[in-house]
Amino acid sequence: MKADLDRAQLVATAIAASRHAYVPYSRFPVGAALLAGEGRVYGGCNVENAAFPSTICAERTALVKAVSEGELDFVAIAVVTRSGGAPCGSCRQMLYEFSPGMRVLVATLEGEICYEVALQELLPRGFGPTELDG
Repeated sequence: MKADLDRAQLVATAIAASRHAYVPYSRFPVGAALLAGEGRVYGGCNVENAAFPSTICAERTALVKAVSEGELDFVAIAVVTRSGGAPCGSCRQMLYEFSPGMRVLVATLEGEICYEVALQELLPRGFGPTELDG
């Protein structure tokens, strides 16, 4: 059974996660809250590094936490930034690996939902495990 999507709670969890962001370079905190199929929510924040390519986004932090605890199926993710920015390409690709149809809620740090789309709309014709089957 898939978990019910409580948008307000998911966004609130993402906002709470953003407060832990380590962003000394960009000063652009991002929070994410990933809802697994069975109902558990995994929060994540971005963690920057002086070696910029080593930085990890909030969405991937939440995803790696969930997968490391055995979750492989996801219903939705809320992503919050001060400007309502969408997940980057790397995050879209990593999320697509597990749940191409998940809902993506993009909101501000104040909790205003800017838009909601299916991940497939953010990554059309995405590359996933089924492409390796042939």
